[in-house]
Amino acid sequence: MAASASWQPQEEGLKVICGLLEQQISPSSADKSQVWQELQQYSQFPDFNNYLAFILARAEGKSVEIRQAAGLLLKNNLRTAYKSMAPSHHQYIKSELLLCLGAADRHIRSTVGTIISVVVQLSGILGWPDLLQALVACLDSNDLNHMEGAMDALFKICEDIPQVLDSDVPGLAERPIKIFLPRLFQFFQSPHPSLRKLSLGSVNQYIMLMPAALYASMDKYLQGLFVLANDPAAEVRKLVCGAFVQLIEVHPDFLQPHLKNVIEYILQVNEDANNEAALEACEFWTAYCDAQLPPENLRDFLPRLIPVLLSNMAYADDDESLVDAEEDESLPDRDQDLKPRFHTSRYHGSEDAEEDDDDIVNVWNLRKCSASALDSLSNVFGDEILPTLLPIIQAKLSSSDDDAWKDREAAVLALGAVAEGCINGLYPHLSEIVSFLIPLLDDKFPLIRSISCWTISRFSKYIVQNIGHQTGHEQFDKALMGLLRRILETNKRVQEAACSAFATLEEEAAEELAPRLEIILHHLMCAFGKYQRRNLRIVYDAIGTLADAVGGELNQPVYLEILMPPLIAKWQQLSNADKDLFPLLECFTSIAQALGTGFSQFAQPIFQRCINIIQTQQLAKVDPVSAGVQYDKEFIVCSLDLLSGLAEGLGSGIESLVSQSNLRDLLLQCCMDDASDVQQSAFALLGDLARACPIHLHPRLSEFLDIVTNQLNMSKIKETVSVANNACWAIGELAIKVRQEISPVVMAVISCLVPILQHAEEINKSLVENSAITLGRIAWVCPELVAPHMEHFMQAWCISLSMIRDDIEKEDAFRGLCAMVRANPSGGLSSLVFMCKAIASWHEIRSEELHNEVCQVLHGYKQMLRNGAWEQCMSALEPQVKDKLLKYQV
Repeated sequence: MAASASWQPQEEGLKVICGLLEQQISPSSADKSQVWQELQQYSQFPDFNNYLAFILARAEGKSVEIRQAAGLLLKNNLRTAYKSMAPSHHQYIKSELLLCLGAADRHIRSTVGTIISVVVQLSGILGWPDLLQALVACLDSNDLNHMEGAMDALFKICEDIPQVLDSDVPGLAERPIKIFLPRLFQFFQSPHPSLRKLSLGSVNQYIMLMPAALYASMDKYLQGLFVLANDPAAEVRKLVCGAFVQLIEVHPDFLQPHLKNVIEYILQVNEDANNEAALEACEFWTAYCDAQLPPENLRDFLPRLIPVLLSNMAYADDDESLVDAEEDESLPDRDQDLKPRFHTSRYHGSEDAEEDDDDIVNVWNLRKCSASALDSLSNVFGDEILPTLLPIIQAKLSSSDDDAWKDREAAVLALGAVAEGCINGLYPHLSEIVSFLIPLLDDKFPLIRSISCWTISRFSKYIVQNIGHQTGHEQFDKALMGLLRRILETNKRVQEAACSAFATLEEEAAEELAPRLEIILHHLMCAFGKYQRRNLRIVYDAIGTLADAVGGELNQPVYLEILMPPLIAKWQQLSNADKDLFPLLECFTSIAQALGTGFSQFAQPIFQRCINIIQTQQLAKVDPVSAGVQYDKEFIVCSLDLLSGLAEGLGSGIESLVSQSNLRDLLLQCCMDDASDVQQSAFALLGDLARACPIHLHPRLSEFLDIVTNQLNMSKIKETVSVANNACWAIGELAIKVRQEISPVVMAVISCLVPILQHAEEINKSLVENSAITLGRIAWVCPELVAPHMEHFMQAWCISLSMIRDDIEKEDAFRGLCAMVRANPSGGLSSLVFMCKAIASWHEIRSEELHNEVCQVLHGYKQMLRNGAWEQCMSALEPQVKDKLLKYQV
C-alpha cells in the first residue's frame, strides 16, 4: 500500500456507501437491518474505514447528517477493529481527523472530538505524537471554530481517560496536563460561553485525581472559579457548583479560607432559575455533611437554607411523576416500567449487604436532592433545625385549598426526611404526628397519599416501640390498617408506596403482627390478585418480609389457606424461562424457612421444579438450542436459594426429596461454576444439606471437600469474599456431620484459615468469624491432627473467638478449643492470656457439658503453672475479664 497521503477513494465506492448511510438515517426507509447487513459486508474491505473518514472530513456536498453518520460508524468500527488495521490506514484516518478539528459545522467538530478520544483510548498519546501539537496550535489560533473543536476533543479526553494527560511522554519536557492547564485557565475568561464551559469542565475532571500540576495551581483555579461564579451561562454556573461539591468531598482544606463565601454562593445558586444549576448546588449540602466537616460553618446559614430546601421539595410542574401519578391499575405495565431486579445470593454471616432504600421512581432531581440534603442536615444538627423547620411545615400543611397540594405534599416529605435525625425532638409529639398523617392516607391527591405512606414508614420503628401502652397500641393499629387500606387502592403509584411502607413496618413490628395475621394476609393476597407485574414484585417482597417477621406463627391451616393457593396458582402459570419467577422463588424461600416442617405439604413439586430449572439452565449454558431457553444464571441462583430455604425449613424432612433426585451432582457442578454468585449460593446449599441430610453428599464427599478447600486460598478470597465466606461456613457444617472423614483435607483447610485469622483487620468481619468457628469445628472432630500446630495460630484464633456472639456455632468452636488443649496442653501456654479473654467473652455457656470442659481447661493450666506463674498470668487481665472467669471457679 502506498503512503497514506496518496490514498484516494473510488468514486463508485463512495457513492454506494453514502447511499447506504442515507438509507440508514432516513426515517422513511423500511428495512434498517438490510442496510446494516450491507454496511457490515462493506466493513470487511480493509479500507472501508478510510472511506468513512473521507466522508466525515471532505464530503462537502453531502448533508451534515450523512457525514455525522459516517463518523459514528467509524467510531464504532475503530473500537472493535483498531488493533488489526494496517498502520497506513491508522495514519490516514488520524490525519483526516486533525484536518477537520476546526470544521465549520459544530456537529462535525463534535463527532471528530468523540472519535479522537476513542483513538487516544485505543493507542494512547504515544501512538499519536501529532495530536498534542495540533490541539495546542488550534487552542492558540484565535479562530473560534478551531479553538472550539480542539477544546471539545480535549474535554472528551479529560472525561474518558484523564490519566493519559497526567503521564510522562517521551520527547516532552513536561506532562501534557502542564501544557494544557494554563491555556484552560485562560479560556475561563473567554467571551465565548462554549469555551468557558469546556475549559472548566475539563479541569473539573482532575479534582479527584489531583495531579501535581493542578495542586500547584490551586490558587489560580479557585480565582477562576470565583470569576465564573456569576457567569451568565447556567451550564457554567452548574460546573462551578460541581467543582465546589467535588472539592468539599476530597480536598476541603483548599476551600477552608473561602468557606463562608462558597456557602453563600451555593445558597444563592440553590435558588437559581435554572433547575440543573440549582440541583448541582443542592448536592453541596449532603457532600458537606458526609465529609464530616465542622458543623459550625453551616450553622449560621440554616435559617436561610432550610426554607430554600423546603421550597425546592415541592413537585416541579414538569416532574414526570405528576403524569405517572394518575396511572390506574387497569393500565398494563409497559416493559420499560419494569426496572431490572437483582437477586442477592444467599449469605451466611454477620454482615449482610446493606440494601439501599429504593426510591419510588429512580430519577434524581432537585426535589429528591433537597429531601436528601434535609435528611443529612438532620443527622448532623438533630433537633437544632426544628425551630426553623416546624413552623414552615405547619404553615404549608395548614393551607387546605387544592392549588396548594404540592406544598402540603412537600411538608409531609420533609417530616419523613427528618424522622430519624430529629427523632429526639419529635418523639414527644409522635402521637400527634401519626394522628395527623393517618387521615392524609385518604387525601384526594394520589401523591399526598403515597408520600404519607412513606413518611409513616420512616416513623415505624418508633410507632412499634410505643406498642406497650394503650395509645401506642391504638396508633400502631391505625397505621397498620391505614397502610393496608392503601395497598388495595387502584392508583399504581400509591399501591407501590403503601406496599413498600408496609414491608418496612413488618420488619420493625415482627411478632407483633401475629394477632393481625389473618387480616394482613387477606389484604396482601387481594393485592396479589389485582396488581400489574411491576407492583406485584413489591407484594412478593411484603409477603416474604411478613414470613421472615412472624416465622412459625404463619404455620396455621387458616393462614395457609389464604396464602398458598394463589401463590401456587401463579407458580403453575409461569414458565421455567419467565423472569417473573425470580421474586416468587424468593418469596417461597422466606415462607419455607418460616413454616419449617409445615411447608412439607407443598415441598415436592417446588423441589422438583427447582431441580428442573437448574438442569435446563446448565444445559442452556452449553447448548441453548436443545435446552430451548437462553442461559440466565439468575434462574440457577434463585433455585439454589429456594432449595436452601427448603433444607433449612424442612430439616431432615428434605431427605426423601434429595434421595430421589440428582441434586448432589447438579450441586457439585454449581460449586465449580465460573460465576461467583452461582458458587456463593451453591456453597450455602452445600452447608444447609450437610446439616439436613449429610448421608446424601457421601458418594462425592471428597470432591466437595476439595472444591470447598480450593475456595479458601488468599487469592480466591481477594476476588470473591462472599464465596469464600459461604465455602468456609459449609466446610464447618460438613466437619461436624462427617467427623473423621474430613481428615484428608484438614491440614489444607487449616493452612488457609490461619492466614485469614492472622490478617483479620484487613478482611471481611463475617469471613473472620466463620473461619474462627470452622477452625474450632475441625479441631473438635480431628484434634489429633490440629493440636500439634496450635501454638502457631492460638493467639489470633482466640482474639477472633472473643468477638463472636454467643450461639451454637460458638459452642462448637470452644469444644474444639477444649479438645486441642486436652491433646496438647503446652501448645496453648504462650497464648493463655488470650484464651482467658476468649472464655470471658461468653455471656453464658448454655451447655452444662461445655461449661464443665472449660472449667477443666482453666483448672488444668492453674495446676500446670506453679510458683506464681498462674498469678502472673491473671495479673495481665483486665478486672472485668477476671470477674467473668470467677464462674469457672478459678
